[in-house]
Amino acid sequence: MQNQTRIVIENVLPQLDSGAFPVKRIVGQPVHVTAAVFSDGHDVIEVCVKYKHEDETNWSEVRMTPTVNDEWFADFKVEKQGTYSYFVEGWVDYALNWQHGTDRKIQDNQYVKSELLEGAEYVHALLEVATHDERGYLGHLEYLLKTESEYDQAIPEVTSARLTEIFKKYPTRLLANQSLVLEVYVDRKKALFSTWYEFFPRSASEHDGQHGTFKDCERLLPRVAQMGFDTLYFPPIHPIGEVNRKGKNNATSAEHGDVGSPWGIGSEKGGHKSTHPELGSIDDFKSLVKKAQDWGIEVAMDYALQAAPDHPYVKDFPQWFKWRPDGTVQYAENPPKKYQDIQPIYFESSDWKNLWKELLDVALFWIEDCNIKIFRVDNPHTKPFYFWGWLIGEIKKKHPDVLFLAEAFTRPKIMNELAKQGFSQSYTYFTWRNSKHELTEYVSELTQSEQKEFYRPNFWPNTPDINPFALQSGNESTHLQKYFLAATLSSSVGIYGPVFEYRVCEPMAAGKEEYLNSEKYQVYKWDWTIENKITRLITKINGIRKEQASLQQTNNIVFCDTNNDNLIAYYKFDDDLNNKTLMIVNLDAHNTQTGMVRLPIEKLGVNPIRIVDLITGNSYLWDREWNYVEVSPDLPFHLFKIQQ
Repeated sequence: MQNQTRIVIENVLPQLDSGAFPVKRIVGQPVHVTAAVFSDGHDVIEVCVKYKHEDETNWSEVRMTPTVNDEWFADFKVEKQGTYSYFVEGWVDYALNWQHGTDRKIQDNQYVKSELLEGAEYVHALLEVATHDERGYLGHLEYLLKTESEYDQAIPEVTSARLTEIFKKYPTRLLANQSLVLEVYVDRKKALFSTWYEFFPRSASEHDGQHGTFKDCERLLPRVAQMGFDTLYFPPIHPIGEVNRKGKNNATSAEHGDVGSPWGIGSEKGGHKSTHPELGSIDDFKSLVKKAQDWGIEVAMDYALQAAPDHPYVKDFPQWFKWRPDGTVQYAENPPKKYQDIQPIYFESSDWKNLWKELLDVALFWIEDCNIKIFRVDNPHTKPFYFWGWLIGEIKKKHPDVLFLAEAFTRPKIMNELAKQGFSQSYTYFTWRNSKHELTEYVSELTQSEQKEFYRPNFWPNTPDINPFALQSGNESTHLQKYFLAATLSSSVGIYGPVFEYRVCEPMAAGKEEYLNSEKYQVYKWDWTIENKITRLITKINGIRKEQASLQQTNNIVFCDTNNDNLIAYYKFDDDLNNKTLMIVNLDAHNTQTGMVRLPIEKLGVNPIRIVDLITGNSYLWDREWNYVEVSPDLPFHLFKIQQ
C-alpha cells in the first residue's frame, strides 16, 4: 500500500536520465534546483532541498521559494570535490496554515477566540525544540493565546513575522513526501577552466633532423607559460611500433628513418607503461612534469587504448585482440581513413575482466608514478561506454583530481553519453562553426539545453588530425578570430601549435582537412623563438581570461542583437554578477564591418554603462540601448569589461 501523503513532487531539475547519471559542477558553484510541488486543497505547503556530501552524515537544508504555477526553486552551493546527493521534500505545514487562515479571518473582522486556542497548541509543541530566548517568547505567546482577557494583545502576534520565522524554523513535517535522490559530481576548477597547448615532443629539438627529448621540452616550458597556457598536452610518448609503421604523409610503408605515428603504440621496446627511448626515460618524464608544475603548467598525457602489431600485448595477451581466420588482425579504420599500424583492442574478449584491470593499471601507473592528473583520451567513442563509466569511477575514488578530455568527433548522442559516463571535458563541433548563425545556434545548444548540466566543451580551432577549411587560407585575421571566439565562448580552449600560431596550413589535397607533411608522421624542427601578432594576442587573451571570472565559465552567456550578420556579439557574467564582459567579433576576415549592437539592458539593469576594451585599453560610455561599433580585420574583435 502506498504511504500516505498529500504532496505531489514532479519534474525535479537538474537530473539526467531519471537520475542515472550525476550532473556536474566545480567547487564553489551553485546547484539551481527547480521542481513542481503541490497538494490537494488550499493548505499552505512548504518545500525544501536537502543535500549532503558523500563524506557527511547529516543533511543540510535550504527552503525553496514558490514562483508561479506551483513551481519552486532553491540554490545550494557545493564546497568540496566528490559526490553530493540531493532531493526535494514537501509537506503541508499545519502551523503556517493555521497562521495564514487565522490572519484572513482577522482581516475580515471575525472573532477568532477558538482559532487562538488552536494556535496555542502549535506554539506549545515548539517549547521542547526552541532556543532559550525563543522559549521565553513562545511561553508568553501561549499565555496570550489561551487567555481571553488578553485577546487584543494576542491578535497582532498571530500575524507577526517573528512567529512565522519560528514556525518555518521548526516545521512539523506530517505526511511529507520526498523526490528521488539525485547526485551532482563536483570537480576541481580546472575541469571547467583550462587553456591547452599541444605540441609533439619529438619536434622540440634545437637541431635539424634530430629527435626531440623530454629535456628539450623543458626548455620550451617558459614559452608555453608566458603565452598563458596552463595545460601542456603531448601526443602519445610511448614506443612506436615498427610493424606496418606509417611513412610520411600517411604512406602505407615507411622508408628508412621514418619515425611513424605516435598513436601506433608499442614495440619490442615496451608498451603503454614505457616511454619512447629517444624521448627519454620515465625519470626524464617525471622531471619534465615537475618542472612544468613549477611554471604553473600541468602535463596532459594521451590515453590511447590501441596497439601496434608488435605491441607486447599482442604476444602476451592474444585473447585481447580479434583474430581473423587467416591468422591476422583487422587493423583500425575510420572510413576513409585507414590505420594499418594500429590494432583495435577487442573489448568483447572472454578475458574482458583482466583486460579492463590492465587498462586501469595503465592509467594508475602514470597517475601514481608520474603525478599525471589530466588525460586526453583518443577515440573513446570506439570503446564501450560502460567501460569508461567504470574506469573513470574507479580512478576518481582514489584520485578525484584526475580529469579526462574526450576526443570524440562523432554523433551528438554518442558525445553526450561519454560526457554522462564521467568525462570531465569534451571536444566539440566548434572547429567547423564559422558563421554567426552556426556559432549562436551551437553555443546556445551547449549552454541552454540539458547539455549545460553535464557537457563541458573544450574549443579547439585545430588539431593534428584536423586542418579545417576555415584556416587553410593562412589568413591572419581568421586565425585571430577563431582563437578569440574559442577562448571567450568557452572557458576551456586549446590549440595545436606551433602550427596554429605560425599559420602552417597547407592541406594534403584540395577538399581534405589534413595537413600536408603532417607532423603525425615526421619530426619537425621549429624556430620556437618566433613571435608574431598571433602569439602576442594569444598571450594577451589568455592573460585576460585569467583575470576575468566571467570568462572562466561557459554557460552564463547572452547573445546580443546586431544589425549586421558579419558581427557577432555576446555578453558573459560570473555566477555572482560581479564580473561582466562584452565581446564583439568581426567574422569577415577581409573587410571592416560596422553596425549597431544592442546592450542586454534586461541583464545589466543600468544604462548608461562604462566599458573598457581590455585589448586596447580604450574606454567608452554607452548611454543607449543600441550602440555603434566598427571592427577592422586587423584586430577583428573587442573584449570589453563592463564597469557600472
